Amino acid sequence: MEIWINPACSKCRSALTLLDAEGADYTVRRYLEDVPSEDEIRGVLERLGLEPWDITRTQEADAKELGLKEWPRDAGSRDRWITALAEHPKLIQRPIITADDGTAVVGRTDEAVRDALSR
Repeated sequence: MEIWINPACSKCRSALTLLDAEGADYTVRRYLEDVPSEDEIRGVLERLGLEPWDITRTQEADAKELGLKEWPRDAGSRDRWITALAEHPKLIQRPIITADDGTAVVGRTDEAVRDALSR
C-alpha cells in the first residue's frame, strides 16, 4: 500500500493517523517532491476508475491560471489533463491510497481510508 500525500494537508495527516492506528503497512510518497510521471498518473487513474478531471483540484491557483474549468472533459482532452497534473502536481487531489489488490481510493474521509484497508 502506498499513500500519496502533501504533509501540509490536514486530510493527508488524518489518513496517516488512521493507517497508523490500524497498524497498516504502507509507504509514503510526498508527491510534490517525488512528482509522478504521466504514466504513473495514468496507472493511478486506472486503479481509481476515474478520469484526470475527477482528481484535479480546480480551486488551486495553478488551475485557475491554466483555465482548467473551461477545458473539455472528454477522451480527446484526457492527455492534456494528465500532462497538467504531471507539470503541476499540486493540482492532484490528495491523499491517494493505492491498495494491495491493485485498486486505489482518494482517501479524503475515514470511510475511504478504511475502504482501502479492507482491500
